Amino acid sequence: MLLVLFLAGLIWIFGWLTKTSQRARFIMIGALFGIVLLGQVALPDGHPLREATGESPALWLLLAAFVAVVLLYRRGLQALRRRAVKKVEPVNTATFSETELNRYARHIVLHELGGPGQKRLKQAKVLVIGAGGLGAPVLLYLAASGIGTIGVIDDDEVENANLQRQVIHRDADIGMPKVFSAQAAMLAQNPFVTVQPYHRRLADENANELFADYDLILDGTDNFKTRYLSNRIAVEQGKPLISGALSQWEGQLSVFDPANGAPCYQCIFPEAPADGLAPSCAEAGVVGALPGVVGSMMALEAIKVITGAGSPLRGEMLIYDGLYGESRKIGLQRRGDCPICG
Repeated sequence: MLLVLFLAGLIWIFGWLTKTSQRARFIMIGALFGIVLLGQVALPDGHPLREATGESPALWLLLAAFVAVVLLYRRGLQALRRRAVKKVEPVNTATFSETELNRYARHIVLHELGGPGQKRLKQAKVLVIGAGGLGAPVLLYLAASGIGTIGVIDDDEVENANLQRQVIHRDADIGMPKVFSAQAAMLAQNPFVTVQPYHRRLADENANELFADYDLILDGTDNFKTRYLSNRIAVEQGKPLISGALSQWEGQLSVFDPANGAPCYQCIFPEAPADGLAPSCAEAGVVGALPGVVGSMMALEAIKVITGAGSPLRGEMLIYDGLYGESRKIGLQRRGDCPICG
């Protein structure tokens, strides 16, 4: 055995002196090991060559197992290092100004987004239904993230009672249509995005034409009639719908996307609850910070859907309990008898 190890050492040193690559040296030593192991198995007991190389193949097999473990461990470490080193893909500077590159730098260094992901965000067109409790954080974070075109539809005006939770509006905005107040705040935050305000109520007469101009729909409304309408039009046009809801201390959200195998909103909520069973925020109350939590999650899901990063909440619903600081996910399935997507 010592003879074989001595020969392996000579091969390594000779290869190093002649500047042979490590790979070639490992191949030559592996070939030497293969010849020795073959001799141990093929040659009869007592043969001089077998005696000179260790007498039994068991020792060589143990050595081979040890070397294999070391090599696998080394390869695993290399794989972890490659994953840890985030390779930032080059950004087309013709697409972004120097100010934008600096602004979105924390996105661009993310391995899951990079330059291409930020470019997809800039090219995206997102429609947000409602500029209230959920719409406020959604709109602010979509604008801050660099979504190229953001539409917002709402027929309400800013009221004093909104300001406890609708952080996109200010005291000076009371009496102003919410879509224009939101537009001013978004452009003040990020002048590199385009905001399209629609001061009207979403209805059958305008939903089809409006949805056609956008890639992704976010619904933050508080009434079932609008939710069912937005779900139906989104399904008809094959567009994902991110929907959120609030009540007192609890919020929920999901990505309804039948075009990609997920259920639609009406699969999960076939019928609107009877009057009084699902009171509005005005009737039941809502803690002010809760819309910020759930609305930010909706904006995050939008970023994931647009860029393909991570796993969006397709076929899942996230439920957040702010009173006890707990969250849970439940699986959702399509219904074959759903009148919208079944």
